[in-house]
Order: sequence, then C-alpha cells, then structure tokens
Amino acid sequence: MTAPLALMIAGLILAGVGAQWMAWRAGVPAIVLLSALGLILGPGTGLLDPVTDFGALLQPLVAVAVAVILFEGGLALDFRELRHSVSGILRLTTIAPLLAWLLGAFAAHYLADLSWPVAALFGGIMIVTGPTVIAPLLRHARMAKHPSTLLKWEGIVNDPIGALFAVLA
Repeated sequence: MTAPLALMIAGLILAGVGAQWMAWRAGVPAIVLLSALGLILGPGTGLLDPVTDFGALLQPLVAVAVAVILFEGGLALDFRELRHSVSGILRLTTIAPLLAWLLGAFAAHYLADLSWPVAALFGGIMIVTGPTVIAPLLRHARMAKHPSTLLKWEGIVNDPIGALFAVLA
C-alpha cells in the first residue's frame, strides 16, 4: 500500500468516525450524515473517486466490507424472536422479495425503457433493504418490538436473497 493511499484510508476512517460522532450528538441516524459525507467527498467535490483512487483494491475492499456487514447482521439475529414473528418473517423473506423483483423489473423495463436483462438486474437490486440502513434506523426510531423484529429479519435475510436475484439476472 502506498503512502498516499494509506493517508486517504486513514482520512476516510477519521471522517467516518467524525460523522458518526456528529450524528450521535445531533440525535440523527448516522447513515444520514455518512451518506451526505460520501456524496460531498465523492460526486460533490470530486475529492474522491473510488475507482481511480483505490484501483484494484476497490473490489476486494467492498467484498470484505459486505462480508463483515452480513456476518454482523447474522450475529444480531435472535432465533427466539422467530417464535412470535415467524409467519410475518416468512412472508417478508419469501413472497415479498419475489414480488419486489418482478415489480421492479417490470417498472424498470416499461417505465425506464431498460432491456429485460438490465431490468431484471435492477429488480434484484431493489430487493435489498440492507441491515446497514435498517438496523440504525430501527434503533433511532424506537419502534415496538414486533414491527422492529420483522424489519430487522427482513433487512438481514433479504440482503443475500437480493444479491442472488441480481446475480441470476
């Protein structure tokens, strides 16, 4: 790793920690400030271009980050919650992803005039709600236990399902 790349990574970590801290102090979900920071540093100012700046390291870094997110999501699941929410969780992780994929693909094809293969890929991507977004929002919203449980399981379980649909498309 070159010195400028190491400094950039250290700067990104520092900026991310700063955004997390500011979100905590402001009482807003961290994902809001982290997303804004990414938009500002990337397309907003052009200070960062991940493809150029990270080069061949980008794909392995993203793969490791996704693996850590999915692993952490799996650790957060409490199978005792299934007893009270199994039917809702099953609907949200079986019927809902298929419907989201089909409706997303149809909308992308007919409304955005995308080819069927690209529309199918788009539909697969639209399935993913992502535990990295759902979990912090659930903590911030302080929802009732049952809907919170359903959304947590849906966010964690549908991530790999959406990835599978996108890959198969």
